Amino acid sequence: MTATLDQRIRGDISARIHSGEWPPGTRIPYETELAAHYGCARATVSKAMETLARAGLIERRRKAGSFVARPHSQSAVLEVPDLASVAAAKGETYRWQRNRRATLAAGEAPDIAGIAGAALAVEGVHFADDLPFAIEERWISLAAVPGCADEDFADTAPGTWLLGHVPWTHARHRIRAVAASATEARRLAIRPGTACLSLERWTWRARDYVTYVRQLFPGDRHDLIADFDPS
Repeated sequence: MTATLDQRIRGDISARIHSGEWPPGTRIPYETELAAHYGCARATVSKAMETLARAGLIERRRKAGSFVARPHSQSAVLEVPDLASVAAAKGETYRWQRNRRATLAAGEAPDIAGIAGAALAVEGVHFADDLPFAIEERWISLAAVPGCADEDFADTAPGTWLLGHVPWTHARHRIRAVAASATEARRLAIRPGTACLSLERWTWRARDYVTYVRQLFPGDRHDLIADFDPS
């Protein structure tokens, strides 16, 4: 079935957002500009933009235009934090060390990652004042975020990059107390069996599943704080 013009406009804008070509905060061309580009009535463009706004992809601001939506970290019970910012807020010097980066074909990501298609796998360690405070294993859907295929993540952690390029709309967390394995203990410079906090997160952008990450923190090096209101 041939797509309608407003569907084509939505698809073009969505593709630019998901690819990272238009990162959060980017002003989208004015509706009059888009109407001229697509050779259609402004009402057709407005219909497409309204649908994108309802999906959480863009924000429409009166008299200012439309912009790619920024991440809303308070829309989940827990934040989706940037660990670099967490360390900086404590006055600590942050550093990311990438240990592995691999492109996986469809079906190669672990089942828990929930990515059936091609994926990018990244592993590394987060440091604060040269002390490891978290290890990370992450898988990113290349169908949802094709732009990450060009990133080496040698100096920037994938979570930091994703927060800056791919606004998210829904996240699920699983938090558990676990004992560090010998391998995990070595990476975190702790003793095997030390109590740690395991944080797993699945993240979506509208209907697109974006990433799964598991982060492991020594129990005495990380706090989880959330604000709640009665509902």
